[in-house]
Amino acid sequence: MLRTFFVRLSENKSLRRFAEQSSLGHRVSSRFVAGTEISDAMRATQAVNRSGMSVTIDNLGENVTNPEEARHSAQLYHQVLDAIAANPLDANVSLKLTHMGLDVDEALARDLVCGLVAKAASMNPPGFVRVDMEGSPYTQRTLDFVHELHRMPGHANSVGTVIQAYLKGSESDVEKLLAEGIRIRLCKGAYKEPASIAFEKKDDVDANYIKLMKILMKSGIYHGMATHDEKLIRNIQAFATRENIPRNVFEFQMLYGIRRDLQQQLVRDGWRMRVYIPFGTEWYPYFMRRLGERPANALFIARHMLRS
Repeated sequence: MLRTFFVRLSENKSLRRFAEQSSLGHRVSSRFVAGTEISDAMRATQAVNRSGMSVTIDNLGENVTNPEEARHSAQLYHQVLDAIAANPLDANVSLKLTHMGLDVDEALARDLVCGLVAKAASMNPPGFVRVDMEGSPYTQRTLDFVHELHRMPGHANSVGTVIQAYLKGSESDVEKLLAEGIRIRLCKGAYKEPASIAFEKKDDVDANYIKLMKILMKSGIYHGMATHDEKLIRNIQAFATRENIPRNVFEFQMLYGIRRDLQQQLVRDGWRMRVYIPFGTEWYPYFMRRLGERPANALFIARHMLRS
């Protein structure tokens, strides 16, 4: 119920305008969003790298309304890739197709994302672009897009996508992605979806996550296990140990500002960790979905505000 409440808040345009334009909103969101500028993301990435963790950088935004906005979004990612190479940083990038203009001009979105993947592939060492998953209306379009990108010459090692365990069709999607050797980030899922296509009970989502995790871990392809759930993490660790899966052939992934203690503990114990660092002015929907995913995040913010 709380998750549904925050998802609905994430869709409230009036609250979004107020939050993204207010100093209070920026102060509250700073725990989970690196800042509004590329330089903010670079500073956060350097700090996380110093802690022994890799990073994926995301310029927050989705559903642009015109080609100029899409081109501007892509240009920001080119600048991020340049900054990663120049510093250099242990980082890659994540993007959403609607941020690249998928709903405005699909051919334009394809060209923009192809350009970014080609740039990542040409980096030394080669970079990587993760095409994020959005709500269910975009699931198949995203998967088709990633399959197409992956088949292009020189792109195979520089593009991957995301699978959401709460969708009932995810096992079939995983099988198709693995058949082409495509890297996957496995997460639970952050959007409100109908019961006809998504598991509603946490136990069912967790069970499907574990089922998909085992398939991915046995695939021989490098994947990311994205979760803050300690029970799931213990399941992953136990499976890797039982199946003699080396710790350097997969990674855990968590969000910036969430369970920093657990992130650091995993690194101390010799597991690979990647932190998802978002930045940008359009942070409100992302922030609200994070609060909905984990009620403890909302309690943390409330305590933070009371102390301020």
